[in-house]
Amino acid sequence: MTDVVDSDELLRRIQRGRACAEQEERAWRARSDALAAHDPDGAREAAVRRLAYEVVLRVLDEILTPGRHAEAG
Repeated sequence: MTDVVDSDELLRRIQRGRACAEQEERAWRARSDALAAHDPDGAREAAVRRLAYEVVLRVLDEILTPGRHAEAG
């Protein structure tokens, strides 16, 4: 069965997804910083994952607030 949602529920789901992506981005940033001194390969992998979450955040921001990044960039 397909789940049908209204626009308010869709907005809440996008906002929850954004909050989750933001939390993951911070966690991978911290991990990359922590590994930088003694595990460059691990730090590089963590940085790539952080970057992926930054992209997700940027896309979700564009959905939630169109043009937000265009003005800043």
